Amino acid sequence: MEDAHVLQLTCSKFQDLYLSFCGVSECEPCHSFGPAVRPNYILHYILSGKGIYRVGERTYRLKEGQGFLIEPEAVTFYQADEKEPWTYLWVGFAGVQAEMFLQDIGLNSNQHVFQSGYGEQLKRIVSDMLRNNTFSQTHQYHLQSLLYEFFAVLTRDVRMEAVAEENRDSAYVKKAVVFIQNNYFRGIGVADIAEHVGVSRSYLYKIFVDNLRANPKEFLTRLRLVRAKELLELTELSVEGVAMSCGYQNALVFCKAFKQEVGMPPSHYRKICRRQLQDGQ
Repeated sequence: MEDAHVLQLTCSKFQDLYLSFCGVSECEPCHSFGPAVRPNYILHYILSGKGIYRVGERTYRLKEGQGFLIEPEAVTFYQADEKEPWTYLWVGFAGVQAEMFLQDIGLNSNQHVFQSGYGEQLKRIVSDMLRNNTFSQTHQYHLQSLLYEFFAVLTRDVRMEAVAEENRDSAYVKKAVVFIQNNYFRGIGVADIAEHVGVSRSYLYKIFVDNLRANPKEFLTRLRLVRAKELLELTELSVEGVAMSCGYQNALVFCKAFKQEVGMPPSHYRKICRRQLQDGQ
């Protein structure tokens, strides 16, 4: 069972991105949904407690401050924890550009989970959505603005330092970063990034260092290792599976890069995370 407050919309005058439904649920222990498929994209954000989310062969253990993406027609299952059941909010949406908006916050078919330190803002936005339930033209526009605000809050946690001004170089950097976020697991290299952006490798190196204070290879490696840490914390994938999921064809190369960046092997990092979780830290 769950105590839920829900807003369901039947139509929209917008096409690129529009709200389909939203809500807040306080779940009882072990409350679950699925396995099931949904027709829309849905973002869940955990306000308190914890639980599991399963999509495909991956199972994520999630807690307060984290969230997960459900894609249309994907078979998913999620369940509240037995001792600390979660309370979460959700926003369902669709639109011809929905996938592009998700890419802006670093989510795609390979990256289903995220973290945000702005839970109070997200809760306030969804609460405002629930209050605008008369479906008047004024409220339709207001709901649309709230949906954009929801995405705006999530972009604050995208791991890319802000570029001060919009110029040609920063536009190239943003294009490169989006490409990296959505293809890091494919084993891409600097040459692939440069080809996608349409610049030389040397020029790509220069604008990355100027704008992000890291060269393209360093940025790609850091993103892969951030994702690797998430998979080690939240899933039961083997170290080899984590390596493959993050774009490393060789597990030994992955382990060396991980140890150099984090200071310990992946297996040891996972043990520490699990021990902290068991101790309630």
